[in-house]
Amino acid sequence: MRIKFHRTERKEVSIFKSNSQIKALEVFLIDENDEVIGKIATEKAIQLAKDADLDLVEVNPKANPPVVKIVNLGQLKYEREKQAHRQKMQQKKTETKNIRLSFRISKHDLEMRAAQAEKFLAKDNKIKVELILRGRERQHLQKASEIIKNFVTALQAREGLNIEEEQTLTNQGGRFTIILVNKK
Repeated sequence: MRIKFHRTERKEVSIFKSNSQIKALEVFLIDENDEVIGKIATEKAIQLAKDADLDLVEVNPKANPPVVKIVNLGQLKYEREKQAHRQKMQQKKTETKNIRLSFRISKHDLEMRAAQAEKFLAKDNKIKVELILRGRERQHLQKASEIIKNFVTALQAREGLNIEEEQTLTNQGGRFTIILVNKK
């Protein structure tokens, strides 16, 4: 039996009401030169916009009467999208990078992982340091927490980093985790 999937049409949600979509009887009009005209009938405002070959766009619908402006609607939408894109690009994106340690990690491997963690923290990423105990290693919980604490102190000793614990050291059934952040 064949299953049919129907595509739902996406309706473009208009942020701005324009021209005939404006239902208020009176509006507060601002013309294309940003000059305040004041309260005016909606039909008259639409006619003024048509005479200028522009659109009448509702800028503030919650005001009493609603504030409308004579502008080019396409240009206004483009500028708003551009502004939204610019704000999205300026947002800081932080990732959580994982560093996994083992119970029998050598000193050199620990230094390598610390150097790797330093690179991640320098790029403003969070790091999640994890140590998983297997088998008989689970009897030595104190040694496991000591390994992670030594790793954190080795990171704090490095220059240019101001490391803080975002999440303290936790033990969940033989899995030790801690989340570190570089505070500037």
